[in-house]
Amino acid sequence: MTDLIDTVMNEIDDDESSHNLEAKRKHEDTPTNSSTDNQKIKKKNKNRPKFEPISMTDLMNSSDDYRKILIPSHRVAPLKRNWLKIVTPIVEHLKLQIRYNIRPRCIEIRSSSETKDRNSIIKASEFIQAFVNGFEVDDALALLRLDEIFLETFEIQDVKPLKGDHLSRAIGRIAGKNGRIKFTIENITKTRIVVAGSTIHILGSYNNIRIARTAICNLILGSPPSKVFGTMKQLANRMSEQF
Repeated sequence: MTDLIDTVMNEIDDDESSHNLEAKRKHEDTPTNSSTDNQKIKKKNKNRPKFEPISMTDLMNSSDDYRKILIPSHRVAPLKRNWLKIVTPIVEHLKLQIRYNIRPRCIEIRSSSETKDRNSIIKASEFIQAFVNGFEVDDALALLRLDEIFLETFEIQDVKPLKGDHLSRAIGRIAGKNGRIKFTIENITKTRIVVAGSTIHILGSYNNIRIARTAICNLILGSPPSKVFGTMKQLANRMSEQF
C-alpha cells in the first residue's frame, strides 16, 4: 500500500511541475499589458482623422459672419436721422459692410476681406440692437469702444406677474415723475436704462447692471424709492472703494 501511495504522489508531483512549466512558457510568450496598451493606442492614432488648421480667409467666408437685425416701425424714423452716425464707426473702424433692406425692414451686416477681427460683427450687431431698443447712438457706441460694457433685457413679469393697473403702476414706480427715479438710478449706478412698456433694457458694466437691476426689481416688488436709493448708494460706495 505504501508503494502505491508513493507512486501516486510522484505522478501528481510530475503533473504539477509540467503544468507550471507550460504556464511559465505561455506567460513568457504573451506580451505585457503595457506593450498591448501601446499597440492599441497606436492603432487608434492611425485611425484618427487629421484636420488642418482653418485659415483666416475660410473664417471670413463662413456663413457665421452675417447678421440681420429687424427694425420695428417706431424706430425707422430715428434710424434715418442717425444713419451716418451708425454707419461711420461700423465701416471705418470695424471694416464691415452694412445696408438697410427696405422690404423686410432690417439692417444686414457682413464681414469683408478687410475685416481683421471676427468678433467685430458681434459688436456691430449689439450696437445696432442697443439703438433699436431705444438707446441714444452716443450711449450705444460704448459697446464698440469698450469690452466691459454689456446689454441686458428683462420683463417686469419675470420679476412679478402683474396685469392691468398693477403693471402700469409698477412702470410708473420705475420711471417716477418726469423720469426722476430712472435718472437717479442711472446717475448712481453709471448705467443707461430704457423702459419700453413692460420691457426694461440696461446698458453698462456687469457690476453696475447688477446694482441697477436689483433696484428696479425692488421697485417692482413695492419697495419705497427712498429705501431703494439708500441701498443703491451703499452698494455704489462699496464698489468705488474696491476699485
